Amino acid sequence: MDIARRTLVGLVAALSVAASPLALAQAAPGKAARTERWVASWASAQMVPAAKDALPAAEVADGTLRQTLRLSTGGGKIRVRLSNAFGTEPLKLSGVHVALAAAPGSARIDPASDRALAFSGRPEVVIPAGAEYLSDPIDFPAKPLTNLAVTIRFDGPLPAQQTSHPGSRTTSWFGAGDQLAAAELTGGKSLDHWFQISGVDVQRPAGASLATFGDSITDGYGVTTNGNNRWPDILAARLQADPRTRGVGVLNAGIGGNRLLLDGLGPNAMARFDRDVLNQASVRYVILLEGVNDLGTLTREQPASPEAHAALVARMIASYDQMIRRARDRGIKVYGATVMPYGGSGYYHPDASNEQDRQAVNAWIRTPGRFDAVIDFDRLMRDPANPSKLAPAYDSGDGLHPSLAGYKAMADAVPLDLFTR
Repeated sequence: MDIARRTLVGLVAALSVAASPLALAQAAPGKAARTERWVASWASAQMVPAAKDALPAAEVADGTLRQTLRLSTGGGKIRVRLSNAFGTEPLKLSGVHVALAAAPGSARIDPASDRALAFSGRPEVVIPAGAEYLSDPIDFPAKPLTNLAVTIRFDGPLPAQQTSHPGSRTTSWFGAGDQLAAAELTGGKSLDHWFQISGVDVQRPAGASLATFGDSITDGYGVTTNGNNRWPDILAARLQADPRTRGVGVLNAGIGGNRLLLDGLGPNAMARFDRDVLNQASVRYVILLEGVNDLGTLTREQPASPEAHAALVARMIASYDQMIRRARDRGIKVYGATVMPYGGSGYYHPDASNEQDRQAVNAWIRTPGRFDAVIDFDRLMRDPANPSKLAPAYDSGDGLHPSLAGYKAMADAVPLDLFTR
């Protein structure tokens, strides 16, 4: 048999083996494994806390911090993302544990569920200034809407500039010494902020994530502490109740006082869009609800010229357009939410020019072809008798933020079929 024929026979034999039932059966598990994906189930937008909201560095330098959060979708494995995004020095942690929390905001855990996380196989981790770290995956079957506790053991001084999410609306606990695996954190103090935790991903057969991106209305100003009743929380529960959308994780990327164009209590929306939306695991959708703080701040201290009003509207629209383009480049659908009325705000005391600006921005949002869909919160939440103001039933009392009934109405108004596309 010549060399060419031997080569051909060998190739046919190899192909026959590869196509045999045994070979296909052996390949099947690998194929099934490839269908598993990481889906972001919880996230928090990071910023630099004000001094009054920071961790007391001297008390936690040799201490333990326990924080709780509620997942949205569930999965069989989890990994946790820790952040030193705004730290000016490395963040040293000697250990991180996860467990099922006894309740939202509780210092107690279910000890049987407690698991130590590792980072490249080691319990300790040093996160460089400006960086975020993912833990190694661990088996941790988590049901949808599970309350998870993340316990952190600090190792030495905290970075002089901390990284946190002050608007947690959830109680965290810290105490002295090593209490990583303690059933209840003892001798501790509490504060209603999150620190160093920026995300939790779950591994599941299929799914995708929705990022709700906005300001204090998305962050949950005025909701019940430990109540998980922000509008994204309520939307997450709706998604989990529908068999079509149980694989959709909901991420709250809201920051109180946030603006599209300028920094405020946190970095401007344009500056944080990549970290808080585009870089999330399996993100497929984003609801963009931003702009009221840009509109209100323009004239909060003094009137502005017609040219300044026009320039602000143009720059806001350009910002929306930039985020739409960047998201679509990643295959992400962008749903635009109209800016809600704030004519009754005593903080911004808007006038007719501010209302004209809001109407101009909303007209652009509603124009077909801008966003992949429009969620018209303005139409839903406004007072029919005075469209520049929130409806009394949906007004928290400050003319700017929704009441609890308002937040529920927002969540209930989002069409779930947007997340089956």
